[in-house]
Amino acid sequence: MANGFGQARGFLSDFKDFIMKGNVLDLAVAVVIGAAFGKIVTSLLEDVIAPALLNPAMEAAGAKDLASLSYNGIKYGSFLAAVLNFVIIAFVIFVLIKSVEAAKRKTQRQEALAETAPDPAVVAQENLIASLDRLTRAVESQTR
Repeated sequence: MANGFGQARGFLSDFKDFIMKGNVLDLAVAVVIGAAFGKIVTSLLEDVIAPALLNPAMEAAGAKDLASLSYNGIKYGSFLAAVLNFVIIAFVIFVLIKSVEAAKRKTQRQEALAETAPDPAVVAQENLIASLDRLTRAVESQTR
């Protein structure tokens, strides 16, 4: 009995370690945000895009909304809505990734410039040393 309890405790400890890893937490946050974003896109499609752009086509098909489009019991309107949702989400993710990549490239360029540009304090110190060397030579040449 004690052996089974120890195994259960080890299992729970392993499970806790697994859950607390950053990858799992990041994935959980991504799923929650993705679900919320999906609802926003669905609303955008059903409440903005469909009425503004698709009304003439839906009126010609005799449907009041995109989801009610059907032919012989085949609800192709729901399928079209899902495809449009996918395209919108894919486009937004594409734009987001392009923006992140551009920001990374800009940061890398700035870091590269910072690495190649001399430190102003070092430049000032070198200028001061060079000036002192010239002054020393000038004083030495006058004392001779």
